[in-house]
Amino acid sequence: MLDLATGSGDLALAIERACPQAAVTGADFCEPMLERARQKGLRRTMVADAMRLPFEEQSFDAVTVAFGLRNMESWPGALREMARVLKPGGRLLVLDFSLPRPPLRGIYRFYLHRVLPVVAGMVTREKSAYEYLGASIEKFPAGEAMVRLIQESGFASAGCEPLSGGIVSIYTAARGLKII
Repeated sequence: MLDLATGSGDLALAIERACPQAAVTGADFCEPMLERARQKGLRRTMVADAMRLPFEEQSFDAVTVAFGLRNMESWPGALREMARVLKPGGRLLVLDFSLPRPPLRGIYRFYLHRVLPVVAGMVTREKSAYEYLGASIEKFPAGEAMVRLIQESGFASAGCEPLSGGIVSIYTAARGLKII
């Protein structure tokens, strides 16, 4: 398995605990985050840019990315790279923020743009990071738009499961037999 944008390795470590027989590689472009993942116990790490993965074609049975695709240079480009390193029939799992449907959408947008940056900014002194978060969530394709993007990038059987009222979504797919 490959966990992209692994950061401090939390998802990769959870996968290792749930599937002790799996060989999980955590990849991230940020070496200090990978060092933290190693300190937490992640054994396999690799400095890697999701746009140019340093793995051979068809190297993995599964690829996961949690809260990372939204921040990548090109969503289609990153998805195509994920498809390239997956074996035919290999599984993709993307977990990321999304916008809930009305009536929760208006309340959530108010919180996301007016409350969160102010409160989190007072606590962390990084208000701009939370302003960026809101803007990146607004821009990121969600629901059917993300399902189409995943399918156009070489995947089949793509689906979306909204969680927490649609604030977060899990996208799953299988690599098709042909890479586009």
